[in-house]
Amino acid sequence: MIVSRWQAPLVPDRKQIHMMFSAEGLEPFEEVFEPGAFVANHRHPFDEVRMVASGQLVIDVAGNKLLLRAGDKIVIPSNTRHSKKVEGTEPCVCVCASKTY
Repeated sequence: MIVSRWQAPLVPDRKQIHMMFSAEGLEPFEEVFEPGAFVANHRHPFDEVRMVASGQLVIDVAGNKLLLRAGDKIVIPSNTRHSKKVEGTEPCVCVCASKTY
């Protein structure tokens, strides 16, 4: 897993994140989770690329919990068990893509 924390004072908006993903050759789509939403453990046959546009998301990757905030990006390798839960009282908006080799 690779986590990139956003360090600049201004966080990119959804349109800018879409542009960044497209520049990487990815086909971005959005997911919106309401406060308290939980997605149970699952796996994918592709790498999952996810960047938080707003809100907060706790990702549990093979037992390692990480809090992602706006601007943070994670790449979860294929076939890696993971779950996610919205943290806080506001919805979490993520821009996502799948990466295959």
